[in-house]
Amino acid sequence: MKDFWLIYYLCVNITGITLMGVDKNRAKNRGWRIKESTIWLCSLAGGAIGSTLGMRMFRHKTKHLQFKLGLPLFAVIHAFILFRVI
Repeated sequence: MKDFWLIYYLCVNITGITLMGVDKNRAKNRGWRIKESTIWLCSLAGGAIGSTLGMRMFRHKTKHLQFKLGLPLFAVIHAFILFRVI
């Protein structure tokens, strides 16, 4: 069961990083954007660590206070949960 959760967290966090990178690229090119609710849903589903890393790596959504504070908070919560599962 541990393996399932590790693979799940890995996949959902890769998705979080990818969402931030794709949305940043689309913002630069004035393309169709990813909804903020989609980013939040991915983060709540366990991808907060990846979304936070993506936010920092791509410098995306860093001016939005809800993302600046919310994603790291969820990341800490999910990291705690992940270490409890292992």
